[in-house]
Amino acid sequence: MPALNPYLLFNGNAEEAITFYQSVFGGEASIVRFRDMGETSPDMPEDVRNRVANAQLPLSETNILMVSDCPPGSEIDNSKPGFTVQIEVESAAEAERLFNELAAGGTVTMPFGPVQWAEAFAMLIDKFSVPWMVNYTGNAQM
Repeated sequence: MPALNPYLLFNGNAEEAITFYQSVFGGEASIVRFRDMGETSPDMPEDVRNRVANAQLPLSETNILMVSDCPPGSEIDNSKPGFTVQIEVESAAEAERLFNELAAGGTVTMPFGPVQWAEAFAMLIDKFSVPWMVNYTGNAQM
């Protein structure tokens, strides 16, 4: 079965974001900067060369959270992302921990608690404007 891995784009704060996600999920992120990718445009400012071209944080054997900064001229509008990162965990306690840590500095859009399809569920937008669904199905039945 293919793996589906979220690839999140940022406007200059991808390193801050991957460091935050590493503190939430654990593990060790690898980071490649634009300056590490060989020859860059001589017009590229030094601060842009130091931005993240690709960072990867393994979440399991098959799931990787990836992030990157957008190069100048290709910035994104985070106010309307058009997606939600959904994470399924193995316990209500883990769901609550992830919810609390991801919500720090962000906005809760649906409080943590039981719903028809899950023993524990919540929705939030983190401090980097990334929307999340945290889910623990448990013994819930639709």
